[in-house]
Amino acid sequence: MEERTGSEKTGFFAVWQPRVLSVLRIAVALLYIEHGTMKLLGYPPSEMFGDLELFSLMGLAGVLELFGSALLIIGLFTRPVAFILSGEMAVAYFMAHAPRGFLPIVNKGEAAAFYSVVFLYFFFAGGGEWSLDELIRRRGQIKS
Repeated sequence: MEERTGSEKTGFFAVWQPRVLSVLRIAVALLYIEHGTMKLLGYPPSEMFGDLELFSLMGLAGVLELFGSALLIIGLFTRPVAFILSGEMAVAYFMAHAPRGFLPIVNKGEAAAFYSVVFLYFFFAGGGEWSLDELIRRRGQIKS
Protein backbone atom coordinates (compact mmCIF):
# COMPACT_ATOMS: atom_id res chain seq x y z
CA MET A 1 0.00 0.00 0.00
CA GLU A 2 2.80 2.40 0.87
CA GLU A 3 6.07 2.45 -0.98
CA ARG A 4 9.22 3.48 0.85
CA THR A 5 12.45 4.52 -0.75
CA GLY A 6 15.02 5.01 1.99
CA SER A 7 13.45 7.45 4.44
CA GLU A 8 11.10 8.93 1.82
CA LYS A 9 7.40 8.14 2.26
CA THR A 10 5.01 8.13 -0.68
CA GLY A 11 1.39 7.30 -1.27
CA PHE A 12 -1.62 7.27 1.02
CA PHE A 13 0.23 7.63 4.33
CA ALA A 14 2.47 10.44 3.07
CA VAL A 15 -0.60 12.45 2.08
CA TRP A 16 -2.65 11.79 5.19
CA GLN A 17 -0.02 11.79 7.96
CA PRO A 18 0.28 15.62 8.20
CA ARG A 19 -3.50 16.00 7.96
CA VAL A 20 -4.20 13.47 10.70
CA LEU A 21 -1.53 15.19 12.81
CA SER A 22 -3.62 18.36 12.45
CA VAL A 23 -6.80 16.51 13.43
CA LEU A 24 -5.03 15.12 16.52
CA ARG A 25 -3.72 18.60 17.43
CA ILE A 26 -7.17 20.17 17.12
CA ALA A 27 -8.95 17.38 19.01
CA VAL A 28 -6.45 17.40 21.89
CA ALA A 29 -6.55 21.20 22.11
CA LEU A 30 -10.38 21.22 22.15
CA LEU A 31 -10.33 18.74 25.04
CA TYR A 32 -7.60 20.67 26.84
CA ILE A 33 -9.20 24.11 26.51
CA GLU A 34 -11.94 22.96 28.88
CA HIS A 35 -9.38 22.92 31.69
CA GLY A 36 -8.65 26.60 31.08
CA THR A 37 -12.28 27.66 30.67
CA MET A 38 -13.19 25.82 33.88
CA LYS A 39 -10.47 27.63 35.83
CA LEU A 40 -10.83 31.11 34.34
CA LEU A 41 -14.40 31.37 33.06
CA GLY A 42 -16.19 28.99 35.42
CA TYR A 43 -17.45 26.82 32.57
CA PRO A 44 -18.04 24.00 32.85
CA PRO A 45 -18.88 24.79 36.49
CA SER A 46 -16.58 23.35 39.13
CA GLU A 47 -16.52 23.88 42.87
CA MET A 48 -12.78 23.21 42.85
CA PHE A 49 -11.96 26.47 41.02
CA GLY A 50 -14.72 28.75 42.35
CA ASP A 51 -12.43 31.22 44.14
CA LEU A 52 -9.46 30.99 41.83
CA GLU A 53 -7.06 33.95 41.98
CA LEU A 54 -5.65 34.91 38.60
CA PHE A 55 -2.20 35.65 40.06
CA SER A 56 -1.68 32.20 41.54
CA LEU A 57 -0.17 28.95 40.29
CA MET A 58 -3.64 27.67 39.30
CA GLY A 59 -4.44 31.03 37.70
CA LEU A 60 -1.27 30.79 35.61
CA ALA A 61 -2.22 27.23 34.68
CA GLY A 62 -5.65 28.43 33.57
CA VAL A 63 -4.13 31.17 31.40
CA LEU A 64 -1.70 28.71 29.80
CA GLU A 65 -4.48 26.17 29.22
CA LEU A 66 -6.97 28.63 27.76
CA PHE A 67 -4.68 30.67 25.53
CA GLY A 68 -2.27 27.82 24.74
CA SER A 69 -5.16 25.63 23.62
CA ALA A 70 -6.58 28.42 21.48
CA LEU A 71 -3.23 28.79 19.72
CA LEU A 72 -2.99 25.02 19.24
CA ILE A 73 -6.52 24.84 17.81
CA ILE A 74 -5.55 27.26 15.03
CA GLY A 75 -2.02 25.88 14.79
CA LEU A 76 -0.16 29.11 15.50
CA PHE A 77 3.22 28.93 17.29
CA THR A 78 2.55 25.20 17.70
CA ARG A 79 6.05 24.12 18.70
CA PRO A 80 6.80 26.70 21.42
CA VAL A 81 3.26 26.54 22.82
CA ALA A 82 3.34 22.73 22.90
CA PHE A 83 6.71 22.83 24.67
CA ILE A 84 5.36 25.17 27.36
CA LEU A 85 2.17 23.13 27.82
CA SER A 86 4.15 19.89 28.02
CA GLY A 87 6.22 21.41 30.80
CA GLU A 88 3.12 22.71 32.56
CA MET A 89 1.59 19.25 32.59
CA ALA A 90 4.83 17.63 33.77
CA VAL A 91 4.96 20.10 36.67
CA ALA A 92 1.27 19.45 37.43
CA TYR A 93 1.91 15.72 37.44
CA PHE A 94 4.91 15.85 39.76
CA MET A 95 3.45 18.49 42.09
CA ALA A 96 -0.15 17.29 42.39
CA HIS A 97 -0.22 13.62 41.44
CA ALA A 98 3.13 11.87 41.96
CA PRO A 99 3.17 12.49 45.73
CA ARG A 100 -0.02 10.40 45.98
CA GLY A 101 1.58 7.29 44.50
CA PHE A 102 3.95 6.01 41.82
CA LEU A 103 1.46 4.84 39.17
CA PRO A 104 -0.65 7.40 37.27
CA ILE A 105 -3.73 5.15 37.51
CA VAL A 106 -3.38 5.18 41.30
CA ASN A 107 -2.53 8.88 41.75
CA LYS A 108 -5.16 10.06 39.23
CA GLY A 109 -2.49 11.65 37.05
CA GLU A 110 -3.20 9.86 33.76
CA ALA A 111 -4.52 13.01 32.07
CA ALA A 112 -1.57 15.15 33.13
CA ALA A 113 0.93 12.49 32.00
CA PHE A 114 -0.93 11.96 28.72
CA TYR A 115 -1.14 15.67 27.89
CA SER A 116 2.53 16.16 28.75
CA VAL A 117 3.62 13.43 26.34
CA VAL A 118 1.25 14.46 23.54
CA PHE A 119 2.32 18.10 23.78
CA LEU A 120 5.95 16.97 23.70
CA TYR A 121 5.11 15.08 20.49
CA PHE A 122 3.58 18.26 18.98
CA PHE A 123 6.78 20.11 19.90
CA PHE A 124 8.74 17.72 17.67
CA ALA A 125 6.09 17.04 14.99
CA GLY A 126 4.70 20.56 14.53
CA GLY A 127 1.12 21.46 13.74
CA GLY A 128 0.53 19.45 10.61
CA GLU A 129 -0.79 20.49 7.23
CA TRP A 130 -3.90 22.28 8.51
CA SER A 131 -2.26 24.91 10.69
CA LEU A 132 -1.49 28.60 10.48
CA ASP A 133 2.17 27.73 11.00
CA GLU A 134 2.10 25.71 7.77
CA LEU A 135 0.17 28.43 5.91
CA ILE A 136 2.74 31.03 6.99
CA ARG A 137 5.59 28.71 5.98
CA ARG A 138 4.09 28.13 2.53
CA ARG A 139 3.43 31.85 1.95
CA GLY A 140 7.06 32.57 2.85
CA GLN A 141 8.23 30.05 0.25
CA ILE A 142 5.96 31.45 -2.46
CA LYS A 143 7.23 35.02 -2.00
CA SER A 144 10.90 33.97 -2.10
